[in-house]
Amino acid sequence: MELPELADLMTTVADTLRTPVTADESLELITASAAATIPGITRASISVTDPDGTIETLAPTDPLAAEADKLQYDLGEGPCLDAALTEPVVQVDRIATDDRWPQYGPKAAALGLSSQLSYQFRAAPHVRGALNLYADTPQVFDADARYVAGMYADWAAVLLGWSRHESTLSEALESRTTIGTAIGILMERYALDTNRAFAFLVRMSQTGNIKLRDVAEGVVADTVRKAR
Repeated sequence: MELPELADLMTTVADTLRTPVTADESLELITASAAATIPGITRASISVTDPDGTIETLAPTDPLAAEADKLQYDLGEGPCLDAALTEPVVQVDRIATDDRWPQYGPKAAALGLSSQLSYQFRAAPHVRGALNLYADTPQVFDADARYVAGMYADWAAVLLGWSRHESTLSEALESRTTIGTAIGILMERYALDTNRAFAFLVRMSQTGNIKLRDVAEGVVADTVRKAR
């Protein structure tokens, strides 16, 4: 994307930030954007537990994501269930042949799912949640995909008032310079806090069908160009 096009896209996205966004809409933005911007991901959802042990799905991007979640709840096994209840991160490169979930694996494969990644976040000792990412092809999660997925999980945790490994979105962004720099630029330019600045980047990525890192690089380049 050329810089003039990027500038137009930034103006369009900035206009959308003037409209208040509800918590449900924000969670839907997270899952939809994760599915749209992380290479290989085709659908996403968020699992949350209650203190009484019940678990439900929020903001699924399509019926199949909700069906896959429910299948794991009903069977009592699966990556999203493990992440929501016990494990910080659960990655599955080949669902059909992974022997950690002998019941779920074949059933998930029959639904057309091939790989899965789930990140845990938490609010209290017995309250957990997870961001669930599904792919229709095996072995799609490289280092960049895992990092960006972790940022979406951090953002979901922040919106819910929870935490992920006692990290905040701001701390997570510090480890990726370009995205962190773009966040800082947007915070100053549009008087946004960290979460809304990240939401800005995500919306640009989703609206322009551009990878999140490429959007961040464009924002930085545009700022450098204007400073000359």
